[in-house]
Amino acid sequence: MRRTGRRAWIAGAAGVVASLVTPGLATAGGDPSGPRRRAEGPEMRGMWIATVANVDWPSAPGLTAAAQRAELIEHLDRAAALRLNTVILQVRPTADALWPSTYEPWAQCLTGVQGKDPGWDPLGTAVTEAHRRGLELHAWFNPYRIANHTDPSRLVADHPARRHPDWVVPYGGKLYYDPGLPEVRRFVQDAMLDAVRRYDIDAVHWDDYFYPYPVAGQSFDDDASYARHGGGFADRDAWRRDNIDLLVRETGLRIKEIKKDVRFGVSPFGVWRNAATDPQGSPTTAGVQTYDDLHADTRTWVREGWIDYICPQLYWNIGLKAADYAKLVPWWHETVRGTGVDLYLGEALHKAGDPAQPAAWQDPAELSRHLTLAEGYGEVRGHVFFSARSVAADRIGAMARVAADHYRSVVKPRA
Repeated sequence: MRRTGRRAWIAGAAGVVASLVTPGLATAGGDPSGPRRRAEGPEMRGMWIATVANVDWPSAPGLTAAAQRAELIEHLDRAAALRLNTVILQVRPTADALWPSTYEPWAQCLTGVQGKDPGWDPLGTAVTEAHRRGLELHAWFNPYRIANHTDPSRLVADHPARRHPDWVVPYGGKLYYDPGLPEVRRFVQDAMLDAVRRYDIDAVHWDDYFYPYPVAGQSFDDDASYARHGGGFADRDAWRRDNIDLLVRETGLRIKEIKKDVRFGVSPFGVWRNAATDPQGSPTTAGVQTYDDLHADTRTWVREGWIDYICPQLYWNIGLKAADYAKLVPWWHETVRGTGVDLYLGEALHKAGDPAQPAAWQDPAELSRHLTLAEGYGEVRGHVFFSARSVAADRIGAMARVAADHYRSVVKPRA
């Protein structure tokens, strides 16, 4: 299973022939003599570990605590062996927790039963064992998703979503908290920040889900919250963007109030807006634009410095007509330039060797070419690979090629 938000969502992507960058050249469409990677800072070499629906870990719900721990350690050992320096562990997949939270129940992905104590502390263990191996541990939270179904009775009896049914919106076969309610915004912040207070995590990390991805023929029913809180905005879209802006800005401030050294990063869908929609947008024709469809104004978050790093999911090959990796890298480079926000690039390792993908993804060198290209843009500070199961399988040796070509020595995650 693959996270829905990490699909290409690109119109006309099928059948595109990749154009390749010759290894060793700095850029495709960039200036080879332009700024190189900044020498003074560390390089991100990351790997996502997804827990929702047991995508990566645990391999199945209901394993013993010892088996779960052994699998987690295996992922951490593999990351260290590949000379990665960061793991991004999903610790709040569906409004439940991989630690003994005071706000939400134990995660269903652990035992198969939401709210059941797994008999150990996965987040605490992950932090300790990652640091023991020289890895940073970024705790990955999903702010608003409650469940991958629409039946509240399937949630544990004391789940906050059952105690506050007015907070909940069913949409697209799933349940979500309503981002338009200030009490929801405060609650989801409190639930996530509980982990910041209690564990030595290195960063708070969000993925691409804010308002949900559009579902044809359906509308997200926030009429009541819009009527109550939407006054003064030009339209509902502007109000929704403000709701997400508030979540981002407030969370960033609250993290620093608790622990000033904990970073805050977001990994959005890779297209803010297409240039045809907005002249400040990227030279793409993506079917989804975060600003318009997810109400996530990622460019503003960077320009205002509300986050410490951004890791756009550039899950497309070099030469793809609708969203060319080689054109998105310079756009993001320019977006972060001068802001102090670190730029990392999300890489689609899960596509490498997938027979359903275009020809470019059957080439073990495609991802290595991504890193070679990105070296020509000084604001690119590293890469993160989706995801741990694909790192382990490495179907066509793409990850091994990246490590051999680019990760020949160990690099500390931060000075």
